[in-house]
Amino acid sequence: MHELRRIVGFLGPYRRDAILGMLLVVIESAFEMVIPILMADIIDVGVATRDLDFIFRQGVLMLVCAALSLITGQLYARHAARATYGLGARLRAAEYEHVQEMSFANLDHFETSSLITRMTTDVTVIQNALNAGFRPMVRGPVMLVIGFGLAFYLNMQLALVFVGVSPFMIVALALIVRHVGPLYGVLQTTVDKLNDVVQEMLTAVRAVKAYVREDYECAQFRAVNEGLARTSEQTFKFAVLNMPVLYVSLYTATTLIMWFGGQMILGGELQVGELTGFLSYVMQILNSFIMISNVFLLLTRSLASIHRICEVLDEPVDLVSPEAPITEVADGSVEFRDVSFKYRADAAENALEHVNLSIPAGSTVGVLGGTGSGKTTLVQLIPRLYDASEGSVLVGGRDVRSYDLEALRNAVSIVLQKNVLFSGTVRENLCWGNPKATTEDLLEACRRARVDEFLDRLPGGLEYDLGQGGVNVSGGQKQRLCIARALLKRPRVLIFDDSTSAVDTATDADIRASLAALTGVTKIIIAQRVSSVADADQIVVLDDGRVHAVGTHAELLASDSIYQEIYASQTHGPKGDGVKRGHQAAPGNAGWVKTNPSQKGQAAPENAEWVKTNPSHNGSEGGER
Repeated sequence: MHELRRIVGFLGPYRRDAILGMLLVVIESAFEMVIPILMADIIDVGVATRDLDFIFRQGVLMLVCAALSLITGQLYARHAARATYGLGARLRAAEYEHVQEMSFANLDHFETSSLITRMTTDVTVIQNALNAGFRPMVRGPVMLVIGFGLAFYLNMQLALVFVGVSPFMIVALALIVRHVGPLYGVLQTTVDKLNDVVQEMLTAVRAVKAYVREDYECAQFRAVNEGLARTSEQTFKFAVLNMPVLYVSLYTATTLIMWFGGQMILGGELQVGELTGFLSYVMQILNSFIMISNVFLLLTRSLASIHRICEVLDEPVDLVSPEAPITEVADGSVEFRDVSFKYRADAAENALEHVNLSIPAGSTVGVLGGTGSGKTTLVQLIPRLYDASEGSVLVGGRDVRSYDLEALRNAVSIVLQKNVLFSGTVRENLCWGNPKATTEDLLEACRRARVDEFLDRLPGGLEYDLGQGGVNVSGGQKQRLCIARALLKRPRVLIFDDSTSAVDTATDADIRASLAALTGVTKIIIAQRVSSVADADQIVVLDDGRVHAVGTHAELLASDSIYQEIYASQTHGPKGDGVKRGHQAAPGNAGWVKTNPSQKGQAAPENAEWVKTNPSHNGSEGGER
């Protein structure tokens, strides 16, 4: 019930409509309940005495009551609709805003499909329950109380007959509600699974068609869909039992009342009009029981959805700005002080362990390592997408936990490993980096990211519609657009998480040369290719979450076995003698490429020349091998 009260609290400005709606239902019910008394008087007084004036007056009063009941019912519908859909809108907004505040760690607690269901289907369930149940929720108890009162007023003996039937009906309904309640939670979880399958299929539809797996995906969907159908059938076959129970009670009570009422009329203890009016109240009371039972079923289902929504709203955001945050990042220096990190507190091992690094402002740092070595995890700690489990991460000489989150993330621009573009034009996507960017700013960022190479070929240029998720451009074009978007932030720290993996080596070199011209920006580059980081001021080699080695290209070639292995595999293949030749080939921190390579896809011949692609600034020439 605490969760129910919390959801009701989201009515906010629509609380007034809800209260007015309840008041109007009470007035509507009161007018309706007066009509059977007027009808009884018409039969027992007007018809019995043939007093047409009395019949006419009572008839007019009945019409007035019916008209007032209709008017109040219409007014109720207006206010109830405002309250219902206003509550739904505020619930969805509250969930969405809370999800925006969540850290990556918070989001790891929920499946994407489940979050979608909780913001759509679960809110709709609550809306439907309130929309369909608002009137009977108020009208049922009101009519029950008034009906019992007037029934006892008309004839206490017949009222006792009805009271005798009520316990059976109440117990049966309670058992149905108790059994059905948990099934609604299972039903919503099954909807999550269905959404998960649909979302996965639509996201990967190109892979499905490429591998001719349409039949497999259809079978997967059919299995989940049939599971949802079975769960729904099992849930609602118990839920619909309330109607047979209620109608059995209704007809049993009506039969007993007519039997005893007929005996009382024959004995002169009861008039026909009284029996007619009493039966009207019996019908009203039984209808109120039907309404209350339906409300309980709606409420039972909505409670499962309310619980799921409250799970999202109650998820504690573990990354928040401090009370007196620092709002300015002094420079782009980054430091890791004995940092360890695990994604879950109960995880058996750390993803990063005792990392110590110092990255001067304005420098370029490469990060290499095998799959699962912790490269992405390392850079995600810099903009505080996660918090270190142990130790501290410093940006601009201050702990990242002392900064205002918005200020820190504006100063640290990261191009994620998974490129994300949004529905809309190229301009709209680039403006995520800087909403105030001019066309000149956009074109300059495109030039640095080499977007200009294909932008002119897109119909409309900056106004070209990328489609949902950027489906209208290739993987390499997506990466370059994401790089341009990051550059528009004009950050202190620029992080590339394997952001040029889908572009060719020539374009990769062009982008690196363009970025090298950026001054005052610390550049951290995660890459799979040695050539992407060979010119970096220092290269960090990670192995199983630990820093294995730090140094320049030449230093690591001379001393680090992992770096030698990576370099050899990319230049000479996996043969062992490549390590030695690689060691001889790269003096200084220059980037080296072989001239006169053989056919595409084959290794360069042994007599090829090694040429320095990016000589250092001291004027030294590239050497020969």
